[in-house]
Amino acid sequence: MKNLNKIIIVLVIAFTFVACKEVKKADSIKEVSYLSFGEKISADNHLSKTAMFSKFKSLKKGDTINVKFASKINKVCKKKGCWMRLDLGDKNETLVRFKDYGFFMPLNADSKEVIVNGKAYLDVVTVAQLRHYAEDEGLSKEEINKITEDEVTFAVESDGVLMVK
Repeated sequence: MKNLNKIIIVLVIAFTFVACKEVKKADSIKEVSYLSFGEKISADNHLSKTAMFSKFKSLKKGDTINVKFASKINKVCKKKGCWMRLDLGDKNETLVRFKDYGFFMPLNADSKEVIVNGKAYLDVVTVAQLRHYAEDEGLSKEEINKITEDEVTFAVESDGVLMVK
């Protein structure tokens, strides 16, 4: 009888450790919820921002590639949400616009994590466009007037975006 009690106690203790271990595993899995903009896309199989930067560096003018990547929003258009600048690491960014002006991002989306799907390419942004974007950002006239040269930029025409809630 004493041996049976010892076996039961050992089994209860072992079960407790196993059960606690499983709870910790379940707690460590964090479910992420997204807000969806544009076409419906999934969160799986996306590139990191550094992998996306590598893809951009390999592009030549006129090249276009289909991509899906995750990054953080550095800036979003403060007038309509019609564009955003995403972090690519090491002070590099990509300018994301939305296919056919079909959707917009929330004006307060700065610093949010997103997954973007679309076409990546190199773009020449004219002085007039750069000044327009600067105006959308709310920069001063003095800062806007400092923009005097076209800029070659990494660009994405997005058809869908997921933003972490």
